[in-house]
Amino acid sequence: MATRWGIVSTGNISSDFVTALKALPESEHRVVAVAARSLQNAQEFAKKYGIKKAYGSYDDLGTDPDIDVVYIGNVHTHHLSVGTAMMRAGKPILCEKPLCMNVKEVKEMIKVAKEQKVFMMEAIWSRFFPAYKELEKRLTAGEIGQVRHVIASFGKDLPNMERMHDSATGGGVTLEIGIYPIQLVSFVMGGEKPLKIVGTGHQNSKGVEESIGTTLLYSDGRIASISASFRAFLPSEAFIIGSKGTIKIPYPMWCPETIEFPSGTFTEPLPKSAHKFILDNSQGLMYEAMEVRRCLQQGLLESPGMPHSESLTLSETIQAVRTQAGTVYTQD
Repeated sequence: MATRWGIVSTGNISSDFVTALKALPESEHRVVAVAARSLQNAQEFAKKYGIKKAYGSYDDLGTDPDIDVVYIGNVHTHHLSVGTAMMRAGKPILCEKPLCMNVKEVKEMIKVAKEQKVFMMEAIWSRFFPAYKELEKRLTAGEIGQVRHVIASFGKDLPNMERMHDSATGGGVTLEIGIYPIQLVSFVMGGEKPLKIVGTGHQNSKGVEESIGTTLLYSDGRIASISASFRAFLPSEAFIIGSKGTIKIPYPMWCPETIEFPSGTFTEPLPKSAHKFILDNSQGLMYEAMEVRRCLQQGLLESPGMPHSESLTLSETIQAVRTQAGTVYTQD
């Protein structure tokens, strides 16, 4: 029986998510409804992607009995309100990153998920790429020995993306794209909380950081160096340096088809699609959808690949990074 998806919001990431599902068997994944704050937008989206139901209210989508799980792709300033409403309506959720604006909100989201006994996962799609799965396997096997240092960056010149540059709309480079090198470091460090975080950044006139450079210290002498920018095209790759060798994750490190290991290069290309995507390698969004279906079928309330504890650690790290760069949100 197919997992029946409801979609919150009609933005770019929702478009790519729905398109990515088209590569999966309809007997396993089917989008049955979409909701937006504007009924017209929802209807246009539904017509474009062949979705039967369109709602001009998120609450209406939450009460639809034909929906098994809700994908939340709206602006992250509203993730908490929409996510908790869906879970209180009994709907499992896959919520786009960042899960919430700050640590306080993430704790509330996790609390509601546990109270309602419904599945919740932050959509850190990187974790479910075959290349990341291979990375986890090789690290566990000790191919590069003990991890000593991680270096990761993500930067694009994005001067015209107004929402990303304004604190009122949850902008700031750390929440938007800095989350990717941070989650990679957390992944490599086994979800461990950093012992110390030291960073800085440049702010714009609207109160958000547009570039950051941060060092994270971990136990056993491990260290990580991350950078993110809206002002420059950084290499957007990563290096994991161990006592016996180095692993390179080439561009795009957040959605890679290839990883270079000391023993050779691992490659698993994304399925070829006739459909057009808006963002890099968005066909890979199908991997997180597959994980959600697997978890629901097994009756799990969180994914082992992206558990609630890691979402909390990720939020704590992000909050430290962006506050050291001077960014404070009204939600804080």
